Amino acid sequence: MKPLEIAQRFCLMGHMATMPFGWVGLLFILPHPEIIVNLPPMGQTLFRLSMSGGGVVNILLGATAVALYAYRTFGVRRWLGFMVPAVCLSLSSELMGTRTGFPFGDYGYLSGLGYKIAGLVPFTIPLSWFYVGLVSYLIALGGLQVAQNRTMIRQVGAIILGAVLLTAWDFVLDPAMSQTIIHFWEWGQEGPFFGMPYQNFVGWLATGSLFMSVGTWIWGQELPQMSRTQLGFPLVVYLSNFTYAAVLSGVSGFTTPVVLGILMAVIPALVLWWITPGQAKESDSLGVPAAQMGQPAPVKVVVK
Repeated sequence: MKPLEIAQRFCLMGHMATMPFGWVGLLFILPHPEIIVNLPPMGQTLFRLSMSGGGVVNILLGATAVALYAYRTFGVRRWLGFMVPAVCLSLSSELMGTRTGFPFGDYGYLSGLGYKIAGLVPFTIPLSWFYVGLVSYLIALGGLQVAQNRTMIRQVGAIILGAVLLTAWDFVLDPAMSQTIIHFWEWGQEGPFFGMPYQNFVGWLATGSLFMSVGTWIWGQELPQMSRTQLGFPLVVYLSNFTYAAVLSGVSGFTTPVVLGILMAVIPALVLWWITPGQAKESDSLGVPAAQMGQPAPVKVVVK
């Protein structure tokens, strides 16, 4: 097993392992402060550390796992060609949004997600845009391989569907992060969608579409020809992050966003994965063909 493969697996497992700790802390321990009071001193210290740094660790592990997958599967040019625009453009949107209210609405970040860039946006936020954005884009890109020899349709379709999958994740994420007992960000005024303004989702669609468009332009017309097996890793990352947010929102009483998320995120993602042609005979448990392990650019390309 190659070192990068080991690192990718370790980061994904660590990323997913932090999620149950988040559920327990946010949903069961914090609403019952007597539990915290009755913990021994070391337990109280560990709980404070987990609450202050758990979200940071979760995002760092997720971003690292997806970055390793992108490098190993597509090579350094496509990895950085998507990651750099995703991080830079999403950070620009977030900085503009927290200063002016455009394009997401009037909001601001609280503590719990790490050091704030310019005192406004936690450094982990653009990393989360990158890794969830890339897996959303890849799921759409893989499913649209049915549009054979139609590069433009596949490019535009992947941008649109990828941005929709990314925004649908926010349907369930935002109520959990801004309306429950502990807030990671807060809205300056009450919005009509469970405390959020509709403008927020327009901003998500616009920001996701923008950096996916730039990434597509950098990738050019040589689009990866992926197998269903290769898309297993992006699908696991996407569904695990959706599940994490859905449990937080659902247990907190926000069932409508969860239902909308299932209809607009889970079902389309599964359909796109299922219609992706082909499946490698030999694969590792994370969805990357074993014959391609450790190679930086193993996928085939289709040129119009």
